[in-house]
Amino acid sequence: MEEVFIGIGSNVGDAIGHCEEAVRLLVERSVITITALSSWYATEPQGYCDQNWFINGVLRGKTELSPRELLKAVKSIETDMGRVKTVRWGPRVIDIDILFYGTDGQICVEENDLYIPHRMLQDRRFVLVPLCEIAPMLMHPIYNQNVKELLRQVPPKGQKVKRVKKR
Repeated sequence: MEEVFIGIGSNVGDAIGHCEEAVRLLVERSVITITALSSWYATEPQGYCDQNWFINGVLRGKTELSPRELLKAVKSIETDMGRVKTVRWGPRVIDIDILFYGTDGQICVEENDLYIPHRMLQDRRFVLVPLCEIAPMLMHPIYNQNVKELLRQVPPKGQKVKRVKKR
């Protein structure tokens, strides 16, 4: 079993409900065994700003799937939940991202459509805030800094994050 950190987000309809449904499906389909789940946070949209705020959270767990199999499983859940590609960084029913993989998140993968650790997590408060809640000392294998240190370096301007549902 490998350790994995997954980011989940939604900004369409019942966003918290969609995020919780994604968590349920990850467990029900034996994609992951959850060991920790952050609170849900309302977060300001990035990139394409003319849309609703997102609900975001992070889960930590164990998986028997390889990184490629894990990507296939999360994309299948996104499709089954009704996600369709629109504008880049645009509205979505569900978004599930692999953030870190392997013991203490130390496995790196760089392929056409799969980058682990997630290529942009160090710049995104909406990922770092919930990640810091459940694993503040987790080290980024490329930047050699922990999540708490990475969060301190991201300015809050334009990246508001507020807890809406505590675990």
